[in-house]
Amino acid sequence: MSKKVINTTNAPAPIGPYNQAIEVNGMIFISGQIPLNPSTSELVTNNIEDEATQVMENLKAILTEAGLTFDHVVKTSIFLSDMNLFGPVNTVYARYFTDNFPARETVAVLGLPKDVHVEISMIVAR
Repeated sequence: MSKKVINTTNAPAPIGPYNQAIEVNGMIFISGQIPLNPSTSELVTNNIEDEATQVMENLKAILTEAGLTFDHVVKTSIFLSDMNLFGPVNTVYARYFTDNFPARETVAVLGLPKDVHVEISMIVAR
C-alpha cells in the first residue's frame, strides 16, 4: 500500500499530527474541516451558515488540489455542536452537491476543536 499526502495552502493547515487528506488506492480520506479561514487563520463565527460555508469551501479546496469535485464524494460525516443546527447546515451543504448525493451521517457531539459548531470530513473516490 502506498499513501499519497494531499495538502493545499487554500485550506487550513493541520493543527495537529495529521494531513488534510490521504489517498490510498484511488480513495481519498479528507480530515475533518472546521470553519477556519486559510487566508487569515481566523475562525469564521458570524453565524452557522457562514461557518458551514467556510467548512465546505475548505473541503472544496482540498478536492480541487486532488483534481476532484464534490461529484466524487462518496461519504461525509457531519459533526454538530447542537442538533438544532442541522437545518441551516444542511441547506448550505446541499448547495455543493448535484443529484448524486453521497452517503452521510450527521451527529451532535459534546465539543469540537476550537469550540466551533460544525466539522465535516469526507471520503472520496477517484
